[in-house]
Amino acid sequence: MGSGSSQKVFSAVKSYSKRGRLLPKSEFQTLAESRDLDELITRIKNTYYADAVSKISKPYTSEKIESALRTHLADIHYSIAKTGGGSKVLDAFYFKFIIWNLKIILKGRVLGKTQEEIEPQLNLHAEELIKQRDVILKALVAKDLEETVSSLNSTVFGEDIAKAVALYNEKKNIQIFDTYFDKILVQQLSKALRISGDKDLARPVGMIIDFYNLLSIIRGKFWGLDDQQIQDLIVSYTSSAPRDLIGRMIAAESVKDALNELSNSTYKDLIPQTENEIDAISEFERAFEMVIYRGAKNTFTKMFSAATSVGITILTSYEVRNMASIAFAVEQKISPQTTMSKLIVED
Repeated sequence: MGSGSSQKVFSAVKSYSKRGRLLPKSEFQTLAESRDLDELITRIKNTYYADAVSKISKPYTSEKIESALRTHLADIHYSIAKTGGGSKVLDAFYFKFIIWNLKIILKGRVLGKTQEEIEPQLNLHAEELIKQRDVILKALVAKDLEETVSSLNSTVFGEDIAKAVALYNEKKNIQIFDTYFDKILVQQLSKALRISGDKDLARPVGMIIDFYNLLSIIRGKFWGLDDQQIQDLIVSYTSSAPRDLIGRMIAAESVKDALNELSNSTYKDLIPQTENEIDAISEFERAFEMVIYRGAKNTFTKMFSAATSVGITILTSYEVRNMASIAFAVEQKISPQTTMSKLIVED
């Protein structure tokens, strides 16, 4: 491609065409109403995802379906990142595929799973595309948690993974790994955003940083972490969740008090009204994800901006996550109403 601007136009056009293929809520409803996985696969074959699921072998499982969708998502994100004019932000988003696999390996090790048990859950297609399989394979063949951690020492993940293991050993809560791996991803995004200096990207990426920071504080409170342990989870500050707001939330006595600190912020409408802490956390999480989803949709209001590539990256991630949730729900015979209430999608 010639100049950066023609690259941007090409990337935006590509993002628009992908946006036109996103499934409407009615389509998810149809999928969720499948009686079993055979019927679900038949119905997926009537959508844009036909090719993605065509190679899945019987007997069908939700895990096989999710893996096939993940392969498809890696292809989409790889192609967006390649046409995105070398955007560091898109490269950072792509990073989540590697993090996803490392998370599976580490959590598996903590739960005492063997390499044979962990391996089928991994999907290395994304790593193959960027020739990064070695990191994952080294971690996979390590004989125990300690060796897994030391195999990652020299990577960008090293320090945070060591911290995650230490905190897990103290608190014995497996979700600590999810939070620390999210931290690694958000750090990459934050750094990429700074390097890019692109104002159009500040909003969609900034919301993801805020989501991570605010949720980490609330979860940290719920897990009984001290202020210093919570502070260590914070990545960077934004105009919508500045340092003083974050500081007040960390200093708050309870989950509820921390959430109430948002009452004078951009996110005041997301404060849950329930007293139950677990419900409050999940309501807040879902409400915030809907804000990110709408924000991603809004990137399409400005033609030919780099933000559309970020927008479609976010929207396709949610779409694949929705479909994986539906596959799990159909397999477990969960009612379509329950399934639909959990999806990130608008009417």
